[in-house]
Amino acid sequence: MRVLFLGTGTSHGVPMIGCDCAVCRSDDPRDERTRPSIYLEFDDDLRVLVDTTPDLRAQALRHDVRRVDAVLYTHAHADHLMGLDEIRRFNVLSRRPMPIYADARTLDSVRRTFSYAFESDAPKGGGVPDLRLWTIGGRFSLGHQEVVPVPVRHGSWEILGFRCGGFAYLTDCNAIPAASMPLLEGLDCLVLDALRHRPHPTHFTLEEAVAMARRIGARQTFFTHMAHDLGHAATCASLPEGMALAHDGLRLDVQ
Repeated sequence: MRVLFLGTGTSHGVPMIGCDCAVCRSDDPRDERTRPSIYLEFDDDLRVLVDTTPDLRAQALRHDVRRVDAVLYTHAHADHLMGLDEIRRFNVLSRRPMPIYADARTLDSVRRTFSYAFESDAPKGGGVPDLRLWTIGGRFSLGHQEVVPVPVRHGSWEILGFRCGGFAYLTDCNAIPAASMPLLEGLDCLVLDALRHRPHPTHFTLEEAVAMARRIGARQTFFTHMAHDLGHAATCASLPEGMALAHDGLRLDVQ
């Protein structure tokens, strides 16, 4: 399986509007972070997008993403959902509806936020995204790949991470329930939320993320959803062996 990081930043993105801090003014391209999303290429050639950020169009153009066969949603916050209308273009390219997989709460938000796409008189021919909604109730298959939903805590919300084979993606979390820990055993690669050094009510700090990564014990851990507090080069130099910040455009081959 191949993983492409389309975005690794917070809901504000990095650089932030109106900020002159060292990271926001950095000339290291790894410090430029769009809103968080990944693109998966399974071994049977299925192409799966995780979340549709407000930056989706720019991300697809930048990384030459021309095909999406399905979309997985972690949750319905704006930085993970509001690019959904860009799916129209992938409908045109594929000439078929887009399967959307999410928990019931997220699908309810999709229906309300993008209600125009579900109206009986919605314009055809690319005027609105053509979507088919599927509720995640447990493990399921996309092509030949089993997808395991991993419940995590995002403040007061329970949202979803996902495991595919030896890879797990857990963005936007500040706790992992005990019942979810067995779902994360034996990982080759873990991607985990690490917002900043200062505490936050809905995200792991970098230190908390490092501690959780050690508990999970994946061969390699990459952190995502970073704020402008964490400069890429300096932060990576401080991390334990086998851990690093992800960055936009990072590509991985995962068993």
